Amino acid sequence: MRCKDCVIFCSYEEKTMKKKKLIQQLKEEIRRRNYSYSTERSYSSWVIRYVRFHKMIHPSELSEKHVTSFLNHLANDLNVAASTQNQALSALVFLYEYILKKPVQSLEDLKRAKKPKHLPVVLTEKEVESIIQNLGGLNKLMISLIYGSGLRISEALRLRVLDIDFDYKQITVRDGKGLKDRVTILPETLISDLRVQVKKVARLHEQDLMKGYGKTVLPNALAKKYPKAAALLKWQYVFPSKQRNKDPRSGIVHRYHISPRYIRKELQKAVATCNIQKHATPHTFRHSFATHLLQNGYDIRTVQDLLGHKSLKTTSVYLHVLNRGGHGVKSPLDQF
Repeated sequence: MRCKDCVIFCSYEEKTMKKKKLIQQLKEEIRRRNYSYSTERSYSSWVIRYVRFHKMIHPSELSEKHVTSFLNHLANDLNVAASTQNQALSALVFLYEYILKKPVQSLEDLKRAKKPKHLPVVLTEKEVESIIQNLGGLNKLMISLIYGSGLRISEALRLRVLDIDFDYKQITVRDGKGLKDRVTILPETLISDLRVQVKKVARLHEQDLMKGYGKTVLPNALAKKYPKAAALLKWQYVFPSKQRNKDPRSGIVHRYHISPRYIRKELQKAVATCNIQKHATPHTFRHSFATHLLQNGYDIRTVQDLLGHKSLKTTSVYLHVLNRGGHGVKSPLDQF
């Protein structure tokens, strides 16, 4: 290999190793802060895209203007959604503040992607009932739970056996949005089905223990404080996967929860069968939960607590849905 080629090759190898080291540092810091695995994947992906956009230059050699140019590229050239641009910004702010120790001061020339203001899609009570009746098995139980308790689909999937309190008829949501815990209602009509589901989980857990498995992944602090807790039934997922898989972080072979993709797919089939023209997703049932509670006269702050909203402004969007268009004004045409 020629000397010039050696210099280029060595320079590229150095940058590649530097990038790998950077990503590893990023992952370790994210795990130390107990962020979710999806956040880890997302932040790592954005940092890699950022480095590639700037021709493999290490981020420590870049400044605020380079962050701005990357984010403007996303908004103007790639036309990404506002939430996507904000996600990329969060990843880069995390990188500079906690890994490089060079907090981003200002992004004066940043052109923010416009965040469209859409009212949430809400189903009527009859539509909800019709869709749920056209579902079966775990899909029916999952959608019923999301609607009956106001859960996000990720929160429903992450439920552990100990999170369901049958006596007090409540569900504890751990590490929800913003890493906050909250308590929400457990519908009485689902208690029987959930008890059956927990018994199924117990039998499956016993089989896994007999085969040398049965441990699940716990939050870092709990895993260190209670090393034997991972094998207990109460920490198993309420909706476990049929297959055991290796956790990418800890290396433990365990049963993760079921995939949300299958639930979404079956839900779309049920919506089509009911001939409902609204764009209904699992999250639509959370919107419907909030709207129907307000419609039935419950206090907005109570609904805010059940949903886990940080701001009352977020919850108040459902009041606009109840206005039925035109701020509840009756059309003069209807006076005839």
